[in-house]
Amino acid sequence: MTTDPILKVENLSLTIENKNILEGISFEIKPEEVLAIIGPNGSGKSMLLKTLVGINIPTSGTITWDQKTKIGYLPQRFQVDHYLPMTVEEFLSLKRNPQYSLNEVFSLTKIQKEWRTKNLAHLSSGQLQKVLLAWAVLDKPTILLFDEPMENVDIGGQASIYELLHELQTTLHVALIIVSHDLNLVYRYADEVLCLNQRMLCYGEPHHALTEQKIKELFDTHSLFHHTHQS
Repeated sequence: MTTDPILKVENLSLTIENKNILEGISFEIKPEEVLAIIGPNGSGKSMLLKTLVGINIPTSGTITWDQKTKIGYLPQRFQVDHYLPMTVEEFLSLKRNPQYSLNEVFSLTKIQKEWRTKNLAHLSSGQLQKVLLAWAVLDKPTILLFDEPMENVDIGGQASIYELLHELQTTLHVALIIVSHDLNLVYRYADEVLCLNQRMLCYGEPHHALTEQKIKELFDTHSLFHHTHQS
């Protein structure tokens, strides 16, 4: 039995101030699938996610979401004012119509008890990412969109967050779209990979789509492919 996609993108293009940002992008994602979007800096990855959630309006093409889909979106950067007197619990309590209690979402996202009352500005990058993840999970989404979730997070924190994302995908039965530079993540977790450099260079199952030639086109490097493919 074929499962209908929760998101279908067809021939999507985006132009901003006469500059072509994205051109001819097509893909789909089904319930509980993991799609990784990879590409060099400036390739349009973040702009694609912003277009999917309606921040940008596509110049042409279509974005079709299943009507029952609930989206959780974590942007690439979230700046916290160091003078903002707001704790983790106070921040999450601002969410309107949450589908989980705070205790439930703390448990789901493994937010430790001792820093629930900490000021947001005093959190590490990894801790802040978990809080933002908790904010998205409170809505009980059917798909989570992450834009470079590991940026500025140390190696230990990265492993913890990746494992948490994988666990949430399993326990909450959500689909994931993750923008990343980490090919190890792609091979380990992704069902599909989209290679992007303004246009779509590859799309499909990682071990079939990520050929040596495609990675050379994308990142212009040989060693990255051999190191990652062997792992």
